[in-house]
Amino acid sequence: MPRQPLNQLNTFKLAINASELVTISSIEQLLSLLPTDEPVLVLGGGSNMLFTQDYAGLILHNRLTGISITEDQDNYYLEVAAGENWHDLVMSCAEQGIAGLENLALIPGTVGAAPVQNIGAYGVEFADLCQHVQAIDLRTCMARTFNAEQCQFAYRESLFKSQRHYFITGVRLKLPKAWQPMLAYGELKTWSADLDIMPSSLEVAQKVMGVRQHKLPDPASIPNVGSFFKNPIIDAQRAKILKDKYPAMPQYAAGVETKLAAGWLIDQLGLKGYCIGGAAVHERQALVLVNQGSASPTDVIRLAKYVRAQVWQNFGVNLEPEVNFIDATGYSDIDKV
Repeated sequence: MPRQPLNQLNTFKLAINASELVTISSIEQLLSLLPTDEPVLVLGGGSNMLFTQDYAGLILHNRLTGISITEDQDNYYLEVAAGENWHDLVMSCAEQGIAGLENLALIPGTVGAAPVQNIGAYGVEFADLCQHVQAIDLRTCMARTFNAEQCQFAYRESLFKSQRHYFITGVRLKLPKAWQPMLAYGELKTWSADLDIMPSSLEVAQKVMGVRQHKLPDPASIPNVGSFFKNPIIDAQRAKILKDKYPAMPQYAAGVETKLAAGWLIDQLGLKGYCIGGAAVHERQALVLVNQGSASPTDVIRLAKYVRAQVWQNFGVNLEPEVNFIDATGYSDIDKV
């Protein structure tokens, strides 16, 4: 069987191939391929994956589609298939006057990837909206429904990120009709302070899009996976020491701990524009690593490790990648590649 190119199925646009690639458009089709002894990888939009080498197994490209919206007196309920585009869902809801998703506008990827990463932005996380996630266990072919608690959501984490043997088929979201916009974070706070009336869900979504388009490069023109690193969370004592040393350092409460801005840490080291091979730290947003057109997986890995090392040496803070590292047989991590 000829190798299957993946350069158009990962937003880093790396020249990577797979041994076998199947587009999944129905659950029946998926079940016909299972179980299997070869390595299996589920792929959505490829917007949060860094392939470090050719994949020597079966890739299941999730293209399940379908959206159903129901309501009662207090809430809207969205049943959404996992292959739907996340941003398209957000904008469709906002345009219909269904509020609650607007802060998550322009986050790339599919609906099925949203619970895996527990995507979030501007004070809203997927976990806040989720009623349940439906999935098929690739080992047993059994269908399961996980309620929000069973999904074990945390900051950019979930059950599905630690247990990779699930093919997510759909999600159910609950959006209260008694909606108040979440405008307490970043540019939304500054923007809303100048408004005379409360903005609509659509207006908030459009503002979020404008902010993201200004800060983040479009993967269609500059290949990237968005935020490459998570914002680190450290204990309060360590945070105070850093704040005393660097008074301008942004810090945010995270329960009893403190969240730092990874982009700020990288920016303070003057690494915007820093290149290794064809990979570079983006010139406007230090949290984003980009493919300048000819990057190899090795270039990106070396750059990511260099950035991590510099942040550790200068601030004593460990940066964890937000992107998923994929080697020849499945998920790996930055310390193993």
